[in-house]
Amino acid sequence: MTSASRKLAMDFMDSIPDGYIVVVRTINNYTQSSGFIDQWKADTTLNPQHTSLYHKLKSTGFNQLDSFTSAKSFIHIYQKNNNGFVPVSVISNGIYDVISVTKDLKVPDTLGYITSPAFGPAKAWKRLYWAGNSVETAPGDNPTVEIIGVDQSGNETSLATIDTSQLNFCLSCINCDMYPFLKLRMRNIDSVNFTPYQLNYWRLTYTPVPEGAIAPNVYLKMKDTLDAGEPLEFKLAFKNVSDVAFDSLKVKMVITDRNNVTHIIPIPRRRPLLANGDITHLDTLYLGSLINTTSLSGLNTLYVEANPDNDQPEQFHFNNFAYRNFFVKGDTLNPLLDVTFDGVHILNRDIVSSKPDIIVKLKDEAKWLILDDTSLLTLQVRYPNGSLRRFYFNNDTLAFTGAGQAPNPDNTATINFKPYFTVDGEYELIVTGKDRSGNEAGNIEYRIAFEVINKPMISNMLNYPNPFTTSTAFVFTITGNEIPQNIKIEIMTITGKIVREITKDELGPLHIGRNITEFKWDGTDQYGQKLANGIYLYRVVTNLNGKVLDKYKSENDNTDKYFNKGYGKMYLMR
Repeated sequence: MTSASRKLAMDFMDSIPDGYIVVVRTINNYTQSSGFIDQWKADTTLNPQHTSLYHKLKSTGFNQLDSFTSAKSFIHIYQKNNNGFVPVSVISNGIYDVISVTKDLKVPDTLGYITSPAFGPAKAWKRLYWAGNSVETAPGDNPTVEIIGVDQSGNETSLATIDTSQLNFCLSCINCDMYPFLKLRMRNIDSVNFTPYQLNYWRLTYTPVPEGAIAPNVYLKMKDTLDAGEPLEFKLAFKNVSDVAFDSLKVKMVITDRNNVTHIIPIPRRRPLLANGDITHLDTLYLGSLINTTSLSGLNTLYVEANPDNDQPEQFHFNNFAYRNFFVKGDTLNPLLDVTFDGVHILNRDIVSSKPDIIVKLKDEAKWLILDDTSLLTLQVRYPNGSLRRFYFNNDTLAFTGAGQAPNPDNTATINFKPYFTVDGEYELIVTGKDRSGNEAGNIEYRIAFEVINKPMISNMLNYPNPFTTSTAFVFTITGNEIPQNIKIEIMTITGKIVREITKDELGPLHIGRNITEFKWDGTDQYGQKLANGIYLYRVVTNLNGKVLDKYKSENDNTDKYFNKGYGKMYLMR
């Protein structure tokens, strides 16, 4: 209001300690005088230092003072003698306007905290050591340290609070299974000097848990591409890289197939891992298994993890697992089915023995998918009366022989079928086969009809070709279930002189049914001399159990016209 009172205001501003926050505001209507700024400036003549309240406020950063050309109100905030502080000011538009201003400040407090990260995990807690000092000698600091237990789920529990009289504190009573981690929190309070207690150090001593890591640089064995059914041999090294031993180690292995279906591979617990460097190689385990890939055709992902599910405490877990991709080729080819009667591939409706030795072979190209299961083959017989019977592998009539051990390039399973057909007539053999992948041996089942004649007989024996120039074979049919013990062919001139005898041994292997001899007569006599061109006679002599075989003649057999009283004719033409 007066120069003297403004001088008192300036003196008060000078008395404020450095660093204090100052708020200047109008509290009456004096400023409704439009010329008050000029009056403040005039006070310099009264002040020995030639300073006015106007200049004093301007020096604090209140630059808006020059805008007072009418009655207004103001608020100005600054910090005494701190050029780094940004002052803030607000001026009203009119004398009756409401104004306000906010400024965020950092101010000293009487209380503060220091919190450590979590220490551990530990197998056994030992001791806590800590120390510090006060900034000033005057009393005021009252620090405490809170010991906080942290469980596996991250939940925190306050276990103890100690002060400066307990700078060496025993922790051995803390249960590591319950609290594998510990945190420290210092409570710093000084309501007298507003200065924090200076922590020099705090140290937790404990026996650490072990630490292991996947070590592909030490050992890794795995093929990335496999044949159908080929087992996957997987091995990976896991090394103890700490000075603490592991207990027996749990291992987890999972395969995710192309359909995103998971397959858990059972792995038994492995031996304990000694501390790193205790004994050579006993700090390293080889994790792995021989994995059956029969159902894993296509692209797969293998995941292996050591010490899964927090089975035993470990320092870190990010280095305990690995992913590997592998591809298994699909089995898309059909197996091959082969059927023989007494070693011969018969034609439909051929005559066979009433006691045939029927061999069924199923062969697959997949050398790892071994045909070793009786369910892969079925065998049925339709009898002359129309009944259908399935034979099972539970007697001597039907025997199964698997393909052996994998890998087997000749992956062939065999059925040995030895029936006894006591009734004459036409039968039908029906066989189905599939490989381990379910591929069928054919779109339809294998069927073949055959005829059984129990009475031992032999048909007319024809030579083919006839006439011949270099050689001729013999064609004939035998019925029954036994090959004659004696059978020979006598070749003679038209005068009846025998020039050549062909024995059973020379004829080669014979069987019940249609025969074409491997032997081919080349037109030479008993001594290997070439015979002259012309007509020669031949006949067949047989003996089975001391009896001559009767003649077999089928319904369509019209070969009798080529024989005269059992003698056939052949013409040698060179």
